[in-house]
Amino acid sequence: MSAPTIAEPRQPLPLSELPGTLGRARLEQFILGLFIVVPLLAVAAAAPVMWGWGLGWHDVVIGVVMYAISGHGITVGFHRYFTHGSFKARRWVRIALAVAGSLAIEGPVIRWVADHRRHHAFSDRDGDPHSPWRYGDDVKALTKGLWHAHIGWLFDIEQTNQQRFAPDLLADPDIVKVDRAFLRLTGVTLLLPPLVGFLWSGFTWQGALTAFFWGSLVRVAMLHHTTWSINSICHTIGERPFKSRDKSGNVWWLAIISMGESWHNLHHADPTAARHGVLRGQLDSSARIIWVMEKLRMVREVRWPSRERLATKLVRTS
Repeated sequence: MSAPTIAEPRQPLPLSELPGTLGRARLEQFILGLFIVVPLLAVAAAAPVMWGWGLGWHDVVIGVVMYAISGHGITVGFHRYFTHGSFKARRWVRIALAVAGSLAIEGPVIRWVADHRRHHAFSDRDGDPHSPWRYGDDVKALTKGLWHAHIGWLFDIEQTNQQRFAPDLLADPDIVKVDRAFLRLTGVTLLLPPLVGFLWSGFTWQGALTAFFWGSLVRVAMLHHTTWSINSICHTIGERPFKSRDKSGNVWWLAIISMGESWHNLHHADPTAARHGVLRGQLDSSARIIWVMEKLRMVREVRWPSRERLATKLVRTS
């Protein structure tokens, strides 16, 4: 009788990989640079433009509405739902959340989720794609680390291995379709504000131009840097009332524009919780939207943090 065959232990998939060819990776870096630099230049020009003729209440409404839709697409959709499974959703809600998050131009949904799951697996340790503590904890190292955590990490040639960190989304045909439609959705999110501005202003090109400036460029830049501030600022400073294995902190002055994401310490203490702002006075519009969707039966099995669970995670002070 022959000896039984012993299967070789399966090697874990690598953390990151080159997306196709080196040429394709360089092209993606160049395109990414455009989407970072051009909106940022718009923010730099915002003050003189606003001082002159370029801001009307139509622009404010268009910008705020687009910020809310695309921003909550990131916080409710990409982050709390797709990354952490804080609730379960109907099929059309899943698709809508994936589309809304894509309108923020922070990358295709599967890449975004893979990056963030990897971040939680190695938070502020070797393997974290965007820890500000990557180079050390002295002033020089932390300054370099803050830049890396905020923007620099986005330009890494290698990308997080999606097969390792997001196999569930790769197996979902609906989400794969949205992921592949990212460039088309980028066109939609940039062109929709000027189209609305053109129609709302009585078919004037000035209405289209100012809506594009505020509702597309400035809105995208503000949303980008708000999201990236969670990676950088909220892992460097802030209060830490809950126990976590990293340096995540609560930064109150980012709460409103980050739609509750800057209550980051609780999030890392309890990643699947649907609400991040759990203490008195902590505004969390993303949690409120999830609450409304639950009441409308759009989502179910929401993982609301209980008082008992929170009590076990609070830092005890003597």
